[in-house]
Amino acid sequence: MKVSKEAEGKIVELQTMEQNLQNFAMQKQRFQVTLTEVENAIEELNKAKDDSYQIIGSIMVKSKKEDLLKKLKEKKDIVDLRIKNIEKQEGKIKEKAEELQKEVMKTLEDEK
Repeated sequence: MKVSKEAEGKIVELQTMEQNLQNFAMQKQRFQVTLTEVENAIEELNKAKDDSYQIIGSIMVKSKKEDLLKKLKEKKDIVDLRIKNIEKQEGKIKEKAEELQKEVMKTLEDEK
């Protein structure tokens, strides 16, 4: 069965969308790992009674517990926001991909 140029273009576009979705999934997974690490660090820091240590580069520096908590909470907020943005982009691409897939199927049926 010969496929029209229009259908071929849409199929290529669908493949590109699928690759984008895979990339988003990998980014989201990395951010979720980071989020878990930050949440665990916050939990452990909350258990600490005194000042704690922070690794900066290849050295460990004593820091105030409050300062570390503030930095970790800011990092958590940023990571949460990035995950939400990725999820929003994923949703938009999925919607477009579904519409495009319907168009391709209709085009292929019409060509029969």
